[in-house]
Amino acid sequence: MSVRDLIPWGRNNGNQVSSLLRDDDRDPFLSLHREVNRLFDDVFRGFGSGLPSFGNASALGGGWPSVEISDTDKEIKVTAEVPGLEEKDIEVLLNDGVLTLKGEKHSESEDKDRRFSERYYGRFERRIPFGVKVKEDQVDATFKNGILTITLPKTEEAQSQVKRIAIKS
Repeated sequence: MSVRDLIPWGRNNGNQVSSLLRDDDRDPFLSLHREVNRLFDDVFRGFGSGLPSFGNASALGGGWPSVEISDTDKEIKVTAEVPGLEEKDIEVLLNDGVLTLKGEKHSESEDKDRRFSERYYGRFERRIPFGVKVKEDQVDATFKNGILTITLPKTEEAQSQVKRIAIKS
């Protein structure tokens, strides 16, 4: 873009209205194309978490459920926020060092007096790989008030592999 494009009218052009428009604004097809692209961008940006799955993103958004992972010398703790779900709606799997959280959300609300009805159904799957070995027989999962907490104790081998690195100034 040149500086001349920023000036709303040209010195030599007596018709100020035509110089206010860019060349592609005069072409109705290019203008329509740009408007349709803008509308699609606005629509998809507005939905946020309600889009279906594309690629690695889950049905409720790329990062749903939100997780927090803490790693200590002895264990790894994963906390997932899954509001509105019950324990029976969630499945926790551990296979080859990958923790998988799966579930399905059902949400319905209806107000017959106002003729309003809204339903939402969606599945999610979140995979979390771990680079250390854990004691698979001692993994513990608890669920309370929409918070799923999974504790994965590390093996003695994984605990002994922790190396402290000195920081030099």
